Parts: sequence; C-alpha cells; structure tokens
Amino acid sequence: MGIKTEIDLYNYQSGAIDKIFERFETCPNDYHLLYQLPTGGGKTIIFSEIVRQYLRIKKKKVVVLTHRIELCNQTSKVLSDFGVLNKVINSKASLEDQEKYSCFVAMVETLNNRLIDDKLDISDVGLVIIDEAHYNSFTKLFKFFSSAFMLGVTATPLSSNVNLPMTDNYDELIVGESISELIKNNFLAMANLYTYNVGLTSLIVGANGDYTVKSSEELYTNNDMLSKLLIAYDERCLNKKTLIFNNGINTSLIVYDTFKKAGLNIRHLDNTATKKQRAETLKWFKETDNAILSSVSILTTGFDEPTVKCIMINRATKSLTLYYQMIGRGSRLLKDKNTFEVIDLGNNFYRFGEWGSDIDWHKIFRNPLNYLDNIQSDEEIEGRFKYEMPEEIRELFANSTNLFFDVDKTYVDSIQKGKSSKTVLERAIDHHSLICVENSEDEFDALILVKELSDDIDYIIKRYSKCISKSTNNFLEWLTQDYKKRLRTNIRNNFDEIKNKKLIH
Repeated sequence: MGIKTEIDLYNYQSGAIDKIFERFETCPNDYHLLYQLPTGGGKTIIFSEIVRQYLRIKKKKVVVLTHRIELCNQTSKVLSDFGVLNKVINSKASLEDQEKYSCFVAMVETLNNRLIDDKLDISDVGLVIIDEAHYNSFTKLFKFFSSAFMLGVTATPLSSNVNLPMTDNYDELIVGESISELIKNNFLAMANLYTYNVGLTSLIVGANGDYTVKSSEELYTNNDMLSKLLIAYDERCLNKKTLIFNNGINTSLIVYDTFKKAGLNIRHLDNTATKKQRAETLKWFKETDNAILSSVSILTTGFDEPTVKCIMINRATKSLTLYYQMIGRGSRLLKDKNTFEVIDLGNNFYRFGEWGSDIDWHKIFRNPLNYLDNIQSDEEIEGRFKYEMPEEIRELFANSTNLFFDVDKTYVDSIQKGKSSKTVLERAIDHHSLICVENSEDEFDALILVKELSDDIDYIIKRYSKCISKSTNNFLEWLTQDYKKRLRTNIRNNFDEIKNKKLIH
C-alpha cells in the first residue's frame, strides 16, 4: 500500500485538519483540544494525517494513546500507511531503539508503567493524541505531558465518569460533520430503526451510573424477553449478518443457546476468549453471510466489520456513548449496503433519541450534568407506551371490533363517579372475558385464549399500578396472578350469559 497524502482525504476531513492546525499555531503549547466526529467518519485517518504533517512542520515527537490493544495495532497500521514510522509500546516492547522513532502508540496502563519506571524519554513530545477520549483512564497520564498539546478525539464528548466531566480536562471542543450530513453525502449508511417496548422498571442502576449486569441478566434471560428477541430477529434481521449486544456474558451465552436451539447460525464472543479464538470467530463472522454474533461490549470499539447489516441492542443503557458505539458498528457503507437495521429492546431510542438526530455537542460538553439530568426515566418512558397486540394474536380475536382497554380513562371516570379504583380491574376483566368468549365456541376455547392475553394483562396491571401509585414487584406479581385467576373464573361461571348478551346486541 502506498503512502497516503492529503489528496486521499474527504473535504470535511481536510477541513477538520485545517481547524486543528490553526489551533496549533494560535493556542499555547499546552492547550487541550477535543475533536468530535461520528463513528465511521474516519477519526483515525484524520489524526494520522495530522501526525504526518505535525512531524514535518513542528519537528517534535508525537504520542498516540488508545485504551485497547486492538486499537493500538490498528492505529499503528494506519500511521504506517501514512508514512509515519511508529512504535507500539506494549508490555513486551523493548525501548532500547526508541530514538529511531518520532511517533509512539501505546495503551494507557502500559505507558503509565513505562513512564513511572522512567523507561521512555518524552522530553521532546510536543503532541499527545488521545483516541476514544471520553474514557477517563487517560487523565492519569496528563501530568507527564504538562507542556504538550493534547488532542482528544471521540464520537461522543461525554465523559465515561459523570464526576469527571470532559470540560475539566479540555479547553475547547471542535464539532465535526454530523451523522445526518455523513449519511446525506454517502459517507455512512442510514439506519432503519425499530423499537420493541420493554418494561425496565426492575432494572437497577449501579455505582457506574449504568444498569447492573445482575438486574439486566434477570430481565433479559426470562422466557418472554428471549421470545421477543427471537421474534424481532425473524421480523427484521432474518438471514442478515447480525450483531447482538447484551449486558453481561451470561446473558449473551443464554441468547446464543436460545438461537442455536432455534436452528440459527450463531456464535458467542466475550473478553475471556483467547486471541486465537477471537480471531477465528471474527473470521467466521466476516465470511458468513447469515452469521449472528452475540457479545457484550467487547465489539463496541476496535472492531470494524462493514458487512454487518443488523444491530440488535438486547440491553438498556444509560450511556449515550455506548448507545452510539453499538449502532455505529453497522454504519459502514458498502457498494451493496446503504442502509442497515437497528433493533432496540432497551427503550434506548426513547432515552437518547434516534441515532443521527441533531445533538448539541457543545451544550453537552459545557454542561453534561444538565444533559444527564434531563434524560427521561424508565417510568416516564413506559408511561407513554400503549400496548399493541401483535398481528398473529390479533387474528385469534378477529370477531372483536375493540381490543384495547383504556385503563387511564376508565380510572379517571371511576374516580369522578366516586367509585373504587378496583372498578378499573373489574371492567378490564369484563372486557377480556367478552373478547375471549366472542372468539370461542365454548368455555374451553375461551380459557385457551386467556393465555394469549398475557402481555395485554401485564400492560393493564402496570398502567393500573401507575394510576394508584403502587408498583412494587411483589404487588404487581400478586395483582397479575389474581387478575388472571378472576378472569378464568368469570369465563367459567358466565360463559353462556356473556355469549347470549353478545348475540342480543
């Protein structure tokens, strides 16, 4: 491969480089600059060209920092393609020949150890580039480079640690081309977004500000959620190369097992895999058209497979960065691929907005806490849900003209008339009894149909609990079981009466 030059760059990439070099000339030598560009926009290309030009113009050394070994190696290769002689500083690297190099690529911990041991001469380093700069692990190295220009690059200028905002470490943010512009100008594929409403109120937020693996596992490994995932795959992703993101290794393994039993071509990958296993799995994924790969967050960075056509987000997250990283894995453009599918089973679309929607990154950079405080809670999101019966279930109730029971309206009407809130559930049971009976020949058929109403009943119970402001898990579970028991009893005792009343009407 030949050495790249400016001619190979797109206009927006050249424009970004010009802006950054302007800061090199006009800002202090120890200035901290942050540059934002969406995943797939070519951040590595941009900063590799910056390194090439910087070395030629400034005659000072450069350090490029990453947080994963895969990114180290990928970055080193791109730099080499740009004609930059560079050395990867990993745990095994010898530094005896360091004077030969003007550019070093390193992971945070490895470099930190080398600098503490005084093994690397950084006296002539003028520029430090930080890839995936939103990770806060990088900040521990800043003290070593107090007189160097810091250039952080990220797709999402929102710190991984809410208590350490990026504005504390960077003087300025330059915002690059937006996702919508990159799509419009044929640099990124367009996402077709589908969401399946999920009840998340059982999830627990951990110390890191995101949902815990344990609470996610309890939710996403239950039969209902696994069935919903399979249905979503069949509806939107069948025979398309698919990435499934989960919260936790065990969840991913159970997803793998579920899909395997369904006869689908799936593998699992997590950070416990050996280098050889990882390479073999990713080779299989690349070469197999209908491949499904279930994983955790290991593939959100340092992984680039443009042939991915479907992203399934089988988890909820409070992290805007993770949300964008997951979807970004499918956004690479190919000759035969200008769109891709995104399936959301964590209400993430409601939480963050659709991928590619306008985001004021400057505002988030300046006041991240305000942005985070305004993210809707799961209760608020779920409060807007309206249960829609799936087509295959709706067909079982074809004789019924009205399948939706409005809990909120019934509750308000009951309270205004001075009736007990329990009236809501009584009327809901009457409604469900009616639609079961009018679609059945006898009570046995009607009782079988009750089982098909499980999701609808769950929705009604949740809406009712919101109305009466009582929603502990134990209470909801008891109320659901009691409702189903009363519904079955009502059908058994009153089948003929309900049937005749319907016929009279």
